[in-house]
Parts: sequence; structure tokens; C-alpha cells
Amino acid sequence: MISEQSWADAQLLWDFHQMHHELRPCSVALGLGSHDLGVAETTAELYKRGMMPLIVFTGATSATTREQMPRGEAVHYRERALELGVPSSAVLVEPKARNTGENISFSKALLEEAGAEVSSVLLVSKPYEERRAYATASKLWPGVEIVSASTPMAFDDYVESIGSVQLVVDMLVGALQRLLLYPEQGFTTRQVVPVPVAEAYARLCGEGFTSRLVADDS
Repeated sequence: MISEQSWADAQLLWDFHQMHHELRPCSVALGLGSHDLGVAETTAELYKRGMMPLIVFTGATSATTREQMPRGEAVHYRERALELGVPSSAVLVEPKARNTGENISFSKALLEEAGAEVSSVLLVSKPYEERRAYATASKLWPGVEIVSASTPMAFDDYVESIGSVQLVVDMLVGALQRLLLYPEQGFTTRQVVPVPVAEAYARLCGEGFTSRLVADDS
């Protein structure tokens, strides 16, 4: 069970993590690997809407995806996109990245090697990873326009799809902590965190939603 206050606090974090960008055509889309095949499905839908001519799916495997996606996140994403009608000629696979920074830097290198001209990137991620992905891409890929996207979904619907409110709130808290820590470590650009969001984050930490936190060595 979760208290009404914690639910409201989690909703604040959910809303903050999304960039609320207006979608527009871009040079390429990056589908960031994870356990969520919905990222591949949303990327495929955006391709069919004419939002980009080329897709890069990026991601190796992790402890949470090894059984579900044994051939690697990017490979499974590509397979799902092809099932949905995306032509194989429109998809590149980057199979080595193990974190968001590598997703961006390895995809950038792959596109340069392919001779693709990139002035804008449609960055497709899980809903609660939009802002961190944006902050990472802004740091590692300066000079290109970044447009963030994810599967349109309400917070309560996402919780239902995952099946664990504890896990979802833990992930929201972990993503917020990284937005606070990573600029100092040179991983991301700094994002302004509104006071109500910071206070909600602190309350959720106090309530024990901490399984996705990383050690703060600063």
C-alpha cells in the first residue's frame, strides 16, 4: 500500500520527468534500450507518422533484461519494430551500450560512421526517463536539437502495466537522484528542479522508496 501523500508526491515526479515536448520531424530517432518494448513500439509508430527517416535502437543487456531479451535490448527492439512494419533498411542497431551515456555516445559514433547527417534527434525513452535522457544527450551531443518522446501514458496506467507501485516509485526516485547528482560528475546538463518536486523527492526517500538510489560519493 502507498499513502495518499506518497502517491501525490510520485505523481509530481512523474510529471517532472517528462519534457512535454511538441513532437516534430527529426533527422533520426534513438530508441533507448530497457525492459520496456513499448519504447520500440512508440518509435515504430513515430516512424510510420513520418517523424524520422532513420532509427537507431541502442542497448545491450542488463540484469533486468537478460532473460526477457537474451539477444540484447536493441536487437529485440529492432525485431519488434520490423513486426510492426518498419523496413529493415530504416533501422540501425547499436548493441553495446550499458547506460544512457553510452546509448548516446555509441549511437552518435554509429551514425557518424554511417555518414548520416544529424541536425535533430527524436529521443524515445520510458516516460520517467525522458528528462534524464534529454539531459544526457544535451551534454554529450551538443549542437543538435533534442526532442524527447515516450509512450503517452498516465501515471496510474503505468503503475498498472508494471504491476508494482513500489518498483515504479523507486524508479521515479532513482531517476530524480541522478538528475541531482550527475551534472556534478559531468554526465548530464543541469536541470532546474522546482522546490515542490525536490520536497516530494525527499519525502519519498524518507518513506523508503530507495532501492534504485546510487551511492553519492560527492
